[in-house]
Amino acid sequence: MPQPPSPPGQLQRQPADAGQPARLAILGDWTLAHYTALKREVERAAAPLDGEQAIDLDGLGELDTAGAGLLVELLGVRRVMQLGSARLPSERLALLQLVAAALDGPPTPAEPKTSGLADVLADIGRTLVNLWNQQKTLLGFIGLTLQTLFVTLWRPRRWRLTSLVAHIERTGLDAVPIVALLTFLVGAVVAFLGATVLADFGASIYTVNLVAFAFLREFGVLLAAILLAGRTASAFAAQIGAMKANEEIDAIRALGLNPVELLVLPRVLAMLITLPVLTFVGMLCGIVGGLVVCALALDISPAMFFTILQRDISLNHFLVGLGKAPLFAFLIAVIGCLEGFKASGSAQSVGEHTTSSVVQSIFVVILLDAIAALFFMEMGW
Repeated sequence: MPQPPSPPGQLQRQPADAGQPARLAILGDWTLAHYTALKREVERAAAPLDGEQAIDLDGLGELDTAGAGLLVELLGVRRVMQLGSARLPSERLALLQLVAAALDGPPTPAEPKTSGLADVLADIGRTLVNLWNQQKTLLGFIGLTLQTLFVTLWRPRRWRLTSLVAHIERTGLDAVPIVALLTFLVGAVVAFLGATVLADFGASIYTVNLVAFAFLREFGVLLAAILLAGRTASAFAAQIGAMKANEEIDAIRALGLNPVELLVLPRVLAMLITLPVLTFVGMLCGIVGGLVVCALALDISPAMFFTILQRDISLNHFLVGLGKAPLFAFLIAVIGCLEGFKASGSAQSVGEHTTSSVVQSIFVVILLDAIAALFFMEMGW
């Protein structure tokens, strides 16, 4: 016949008798089902008990971790650890001592309270550290790319011409329409604004010089580089990031091939070829946009426009603008490829690093263009 269940746990004080000291008897089941009532019993007993108080565990029924936690709270960790095996069955003693050992750990320290200013400064510090680590990684990847380029340059059999031509088409030929249209419109806007301002001084004729200087030195290369940073760097990061997510780069390494040689060099060389070409296209289209505005709004004929252009604009302005294109192209391609390699196996990571490649590329292009403008101005070039 099944035995009736033990009564719910309780604490019973037994008075002193025949020279025996007063005892606290622990009776019944100390389980999760009776947790609320047991918690009240423990609180009424003013836990933890005095270490000299005698305890009687002979009436203890069922025991689980919830009840063991309350008994540890009642008796104290040290007293539970000192209980002898004769007082309790071995499995219940082991459970009590295990719970006591877990509760004896150091308390979780409270998080220090910080002010809003401290949080802002901490965020700024973390951002600067991340930026510094990012720049160190970029410099290391640039060195790795240049090393691989110099090693491969003297081995024509390792050149990947098919991949190079394909990337030239994607990064250069496919980008010609958007670069030409954008620079044409910007050239027209610059000419219109210049004419509006210069007309107050009776110097509308110098709109030709303004458009030529702007596009030969700055706008031609800058607009083309920004377009490729948004169009091509993101494509490089997404392509390589997707390959890494699909473990294709691991497969390339398993075949004994160099991912930098296979994936990075064709893209870098394609950018080095296409960005100067697109820069030249941007210069021409920007000047043509200015020519159209001058012919329609300022009564400056195309013949006069080109005469002023030939007379006042020297060749060094064209060379200064075109000379910045290879540097911008190399950095855009390297940043896009590096962000692709940094992506992890998730689609979210690929998207984040694709966005990061665009932001970094545009920032680097504008920063270097500003530094180059100051340098050339000081040198008088």
